[in-house]
Amino acid sequence: MINKNLILPYGDTLNDGRVQVSFTLPISKGELAMQASREVGVSMGLKQVEVVHMEKVDEGFTFFVIYGSLNNPVDLGKIKIKDEKKKSLTKDEIEEYITNKFGRDIVVVGATTGTDAHTVGIDAIMNMKGFAGHYGLERYKGITTYNLGSQVDNEDFIRFAKKVNADVLLVSQTVTQKNVHVNNLVNLVELLEAEKMRHKVILIVGGARITRELAKELGYDAGFGFGSFAEDVATYFIEELFNRTQES
Repeated sequence: MINKNLILPYGDTLNDGRVQVSFTLPISKGELAMQASREVGVSMGLKQVEVVHMEKVDEGFTFFVIYGSLNNPVDLGKIKIKDEKKKSLTKDEIEEYITNKFGRDIVVVGATTGTDAHTVGIDAIMNMKGFAGHYGLERYKGITTYNLGSQVDNEDFIRFAKKVNADVLLVSQTVTQKNVHVNNLVNLVELLEAEKMRHKVILIVGGARITRELAKELGYDAGFGFGSFAEDVATYFIEELFNRTQES
């Protein structure tokens, strides 16, 4: 009897286990480098390893793409989801919620803070055109937005938030492999606490490597990672803001 909970990656045929892996090795391009890349695939437990791309990226460094097959299936029945993602409201539903629950605009200030120069994330959430067919917060009725761009100092970010009496602070951050930007995220929380603002605002962080667990660990109210859109963020902060008004 076939266990439908056991699945393997799909390449050419169902459950053939074929995967594509890319990486860089600190070795010059050549036969030795190619064999080393095969050994990397073998050490990962891949079978039928093929090197399909090899390219010099710098002196003494080579980039590879390899194919291989996995033989260990994933058992879907054993996967536990800690925090199932709640269905988000639509743009129209969010606008109606704000009108009915608040009767005023929600003020949102966003930026990519610290030394991070990336703006793709914050623009996808805030800019009017949005991303992938999902309009940004600038297009929402009942939401006043301020997109401060990139490389914004935490002190300047807080100063502006105080000036406009922000309800929500959105921070976009590219968390590097060495977690350099985590220090900047923690610093923002500490500065908000020093200004006695931390519990007066809803603090949200977003980025490709951000998880809800990491956001909570760093002292943020919520975190949004890959695949998040403006309506996901807005649904969270309008409901959270309303809940806080009910508690106060």
